[in-house]
Amino acid sequence: MLKRIIDTEFVDISTDSIISRGKLRAFLNDGSFIDVWFSLKITGRFSYHWERRHIDGSMYRHDNFPDINWQSVSTYPKHFHNGSQNAVRESYLNNDPSISLRQFMEFVRSQLAKQAIKSCDP
Repeated sequence: MLKRIIDTEFVDISTDSIISRGKLRAFLNDGSFIDVWFSLKITGRFSYHWERRHIDGSMYRHDNFPDINWQSVSTYPKHFHNGSQNAVRESYLNNDPSISLRQFMEFVRSQLAKQAIKSCDP
């Protein structure tokens, strides 16, 4: 179902998606990719990761791994890596996977649109 969401609702930014090794990977038209992962061992454990380090050094990830470094985040264990591993803030993704995937993909879409505008500026 999640693959279908990417393949049908986000065709403007995604070129392909595959399910491999327990995760969904979406390939984006700017050369970056998104990995969506849900633990098979720990109910509710997840990660939505947008990998851009090979493009501009950035990465974005919503996850709920209980990392003690982020205990001060009000939504702990949920947290959001905003551009880098150490730039962490609250994560307000919905707990329903289909809703949270759409939320994350909308974030990606908006960021790609901002980057497209920047690249058109003289």
